[in-house]
Amino acid sequence: MKRVLFSHSYFYKFDKKQWKAAQPYPPYGTIYAAAWLRANGFEVQLFDTNLKNSPGEIEKVVASWSPDFLVLYDDGFNYLTKMCLTNMREAAFEMSKIGKKYACPVIVNSSDSTDHAEEYLREGADFVIHGEGEITLLELLKKLEAGETDFQNLPGISFLENGKFIKNPSRSVLKDLDTLPDPAWDLVDIKSYEKIWLENHGAFTLNIATTRGCPYKCNWCAKPIYGNRYNSRSPERVAGEIEFLVKYFGVRKFWMADDIFGLKPGWVQKFRDEIRARNLDIDYKIQSRVDLLLENDAIDALVESGLRQVWVGAESGSQKILDAMDKGTKVEQIGEATEILKKKGVEVCFFLQFGYLGENRDDIEKTIEMVENLLPHDIGVSVSYPLPGTKFFENVKSMLGEKQNWRDSDDLSMMYPATFSPQFYKKLHRLVHKRFRLRQGLAAFQKIWKTGRLENLRRAAMVLYYLPASILDKWQLQKLEKSNAATR
Repeated sequence: MKRVLFSHSYFYKFDKKQWKAAQPYPPYGTIYAAAWLRANGFEVQLFDTNLKNSPGEIEKVVASWSPDFLVLYDDGFNYLTKMCLTNMREAAFEMSKIGKKYACPVIVNSSDSTDHAEEYLREGADFVIHGEGEITLLELLKKLEAGETDFQNLPGISFLENGKFIKNPSRSVLKDLDTLPDPAWDLVDIKSYEKIWLENHGAFTLNIATTRGCPYKCNWCAKPIYGNRYNSRSPERVAGEIEFLVKYFGVRKFWMADDIFGLKPGWVQKFRDEIRARNLDIDYKIQSRVDLLLENDAIDALVESGLRQVWVGAESGSQKILDAMDKGTKVEQIGEATEILKKKGVEVCFFLQFGYLGENRDDIEKTIEMVENLLPHDIGVSVSYPLPGTKFFENVKSMLGEKQNWRDSDDLSMMYPATFSPQFYKKLHRLVHKRFRLRQGLAAFQKIWKTGRLENLRRAAMVLYYLPASILDKWQLQKLEKSNAATR
């Protein structure tokens, strides 16, 4: 039985913002692929880099276990890996070189390697698998097992042949996801994750995915792994996996890591019925679209199955910018969905994006006003980030400098000359967060004043810090704006 050592290239400790947040999730996509190979006769082991200190730690495992293959298979369900961060790319290169040191063939599958395959191959990888990887990986390993040397007819891979870069045609995506076994959770040191969650948040959350892909065409959104197709696992299989995780790990909180949760007509209703039939008492958070949430009884079905929090891609409070992004949603829908969800007891959170092509000061103010008027539970603020394979990347490609990837998730560097300076957007990022927290504090203060109850006292006290801080940041932002105008 051939041995396959699975790993991946995301290190939470290399991403200070995420490590500080203390919300690590196991590499779901990685253990999915490991389960598939195990079901097909391979012996598998996992070197989980998430909580490790350095990529060099893998050498001890390679030396002692002597795997026949080293597979660096990133978690394609985690949005952090889609950012193609250079910290993680360098870690992948180092692990590839360690594999080569022990004459172990190295195979890589990730968003970043899909975009930069030749660079990975020249840094030590023997093969790069493009896009969805399970079927391709199995076929590739069988060829290697058989001693074959001709890989020209295997779709979905890149390799070097006599120093020449070869990229084969793409492979079709897997449509029936229920043909795959459930992820190999036994390979994960669950206790290490649980300890971090309990110490920092008092409750443990695990990740799970129910779908692959997203059919929407927001022109800045990169989809190098699962593409624009949308395929679902059955509600029965998903509920069964949740039941297993509840039973064996005692977890009752979940992050549904899908790009879009519950898009398939009738799926969320069937999922609700499965959760009820199994008497599962869980709560979960999802990512979704405001227009999707407004369809039929979607929100009611989600709430009845345990929906606690939803992150929506609000992006901007300017319809002009939403249209430029090919977002396909209306500003009014953001408000309508937020109001309905709040009434149902669901926490609504916004992803926001600044710096898109053509955005001006008026568009920025509309976004800030939207946040302050709707007052979501939380916000995530970023700047437009051009990634290969997107229409947005093609539009700004000629304007990109030498740096074309963020180093970590808190980098937030502007990669092209937007309307304002990079310093302006960094200051704007901080100002938006402070004004948002200030508005939350004022709302909490008003609630205390009306009810006389002090449960929101801590949040109300935030006003004392965020009021002067936001005034200072606004003044500094105005200075940067004037400086920007003077240099144009």
